[in-house]
Amino acid sequence: MAKIKLTKNELKRQKDNLKRFNRYLPTLILKKQQLQMEIQKVEVLHRERVNDLEKIKNRVSSWVDVFGEDIKIDDIVKVKKIITDEGNVAGIDIPIYKGVEFEEISYDLFYMPLWVDKAVDEIIKIYEIIAELRVLEKQIELLKEELRITTQRVNLFEKVKIPEARHNIRVIQIYLGDQQTAAVVRGKISKNKIVQVR
Repeated sequence: MAKIKLTKNELKRQKDNLKRFNRYLPTLILKKQQLQMEIQKVEVLHRERVNDLEKIKNRVSSWVDVFGEDIKIDDIVKVKKIITDEGNVAGIDIPIYKGVEFEEISYDLFYMPLWVDKAVDEIIKIYEIIAELRVLEKQIELLKEELRITTQRVNLFEKVKIPEARHNIRVIQIYLGDQQTAAVVRGKISKNKIVQVR
């Protein structure tokens, strides 16, 4: 704890600090709660998308052996870019998933087997879910980091700054009270001496 000056100006400064800390703390607590709720929401969405991915994989597993044929699906389906936007949650910017842009898909319908159309549709769905999962994971990472920082600040205010300011105020008030009492006593002693001298 830093050494404090035992003056009226320091007392005022400590009271102002305490008032500011008490005013700022509820905002931090609210931000912490918002972040916790948002993390829960994103984690639920992430689990849902993982389940969707599993459903597609289970659906495809019955006919996936046809991928063993000499047809390169990777040449047909190529991701051009993942489209995201910026969102704001509790004062922090996070990426928002908007979709996936694929390169033009063109192949000879007469040359390719019938299952290729279905495979292309399923692979596109899988790529879209994987892209969304990556964005959701980035959101969770950013939100958890901000929650960690906000929690540290809440703890700093609740456990250090506010108790420290209260302690400093109490110490200064006791000291100033003692000084005032001592001044009154000295004044009375001086008055008695003056009265005795006359």
